[in-house]
Amino acid sequence: MSGDVAVLGAGMHPWGKWGRGFVTYGRIAARAALDDAGLGWPEVGSVVGAATVRGGYPGYVAGSAFARGLGWQGARVASVYAACASGAQAVGTARAQILAGLAEVVLVVGADAAPKGFFAPAGGERPDDPDWLRFRVLGATNPAYFGLYARRRMALYGDTTEDFALVKVKNAAAGAFNENARYRKPVTAGEVAASAVVADPLRLLDICATSDGAAALVLCSMEFARRRGVRDPVRVRAVSTVTPTFPRTVLDLPDIGTDSAVAVAPSPRSFRASIVAAAYEEAGIGPEDLSLAEVYDLSTAMELEWYEDLGLCAPGGGARLVRDGTTALGGRVPVNASGGLASFGEAVPAQAIAQVCEVTWQLRGRSGERQVPGARVGVTANQGLFGHGAAVVVVR
Repeated sequence: MSGDVAVLGAGMHPWGKWGRGFVTYGRIAARAALDDAGLGWPEVGSVVGAATVRGGYPGYVAGSAFARGLGWQGARVASVYAACASGAQAVGTARAQILAGLAEVVLVVGADAAPKGFFAPAGGERPDDPDWLRFRVLGATNPAYFGLYARRRMALYGDTTEDFALVKVKNAAAGAFNENARYRKPVTAGEVAASAVVADPLRLLDICATSDGAAALVLCSMEFARRRGVRDPVRVRAVSTVTPTFPRTVLDLPDIGTDSAVAVAPSPRSFRASIVAAAYEEAGIGPEDLSLAEVYDLSTAMELEWYEDLGLCAPGGGARLVRDGTTALGGRVPVNASGGLASFGEAVPAQAIAQVCEVTWQLRGRSGERQVPGARVGVTANQGLFGHGAAVVVVR
């Protein structure tokens, strides 16, 4: 059996701070995806919702929250939570349902209404919760984590704050062409350097914001696409959701300690690199086949590390790629042609779905001024908390 499923529709609600509930955003994105697919809501056999912890009980059962928002019609539902990897895991769940013959058409939706400022742990006293502990014991907010990663790259590879700034400049230039982005203004390296220090060495413009937003996909079997006259659809070919291997020797919050490597040698491949490698293996491709990639740029320094995890260069080579324009629009392998989280901000359960939307539009040749010429293969990559990660390979 082929592992391909067709992407029949893609839709989004623009990112920003809109002051509405997450179901409203998700419903708008879902309607846009259904319109793009040329399908009516009653034709959907299953809804997979990427869950949010910020919507109360409806957020935890996002699949049924979106189905109710669209109007009950009997579809099966599933709700998926994997922190920042939730959206890609939802895509994986939908794909599995289609390949198992449980549904021909599946609607995947993720939406969030984020708080102002950085994310905080859920309320209450929970000393057995590593995420609660990292805030209460270490005071390690997400920006502090990003700053530690940046310092590590500077120590290991000689990356500079100027290298980090170039990532923001690149992504802002792409985001300026994206009607769904929250920030649509190009910036200069000087403006990045002049912005306030948040977590040394990172400045305000090195770190993504928190946003409201939503994204949705209509996935279907290849047979259904053919019956609808779609002969060459964009296809999801692989979804990787692998976990880390023991021992983990690189600190990864919310964990506040690493494993011992005394008895077992560390894997030669990092956790994030293993996520992408598993997707490549399932899809039968390698980094040399990529037309573009969408990665999880929580900070500018983290994007440089994803270049290495994607296999675009050896460890420590990320800064060189951004310096020579390899990953910019017009470069050999554009990364975050959408503008990335630098231009959108975090709407946690929606962002991995939004990445697949972007690759879909690129492979259809419908991305306007940010179009990657001749795009045929794209990959998305995300990491969530507690060993969650996901990569999606999309082809045409």
